Amino acid sequence: MLIQVIKSKLHRVTVTEANLNYIGSITIDENLMDAANIIEGEKVHIVNNNNGERFETYVIKGARNSGVICLNGAAARKVQLGDVVIVMSYALMDFEEAKNFKPSIVFPDTATNKIL
Repeated sequence: MLIQVIKSKLHRVTVTEANLNYIGSITIDENLMDAANIIEGEKVHIVNNNNGERFETYVIKGARNSGVICLNGAAARKVQLGDVVIVMSYALMDFEEAKNFKPSIVFPDTATNKIL
């Protein structure tokens, strides 16, 4: 049996940009992607702590050390600059494997989106 479990989580990052006129996605600082074990093109689930919106999109690599969290395309309608969001990705794995799996969970500084 396969189950879906949390693989990666960026807990409480701040939206720095919202670009409605761009191909849909979320642009994430490459340092944050590396720390959370998220790759470019990966599907992510986003939860907006400010307004309760929940949606899915895919990741675009942002400039390293920039702190960028930019919602693009239609996703830009779900946030405002300064909103705090949680970004999560999931993996399918065997039930027994999942019991011992440890997700990559990152708690960046919400003011700068830098890794503490």
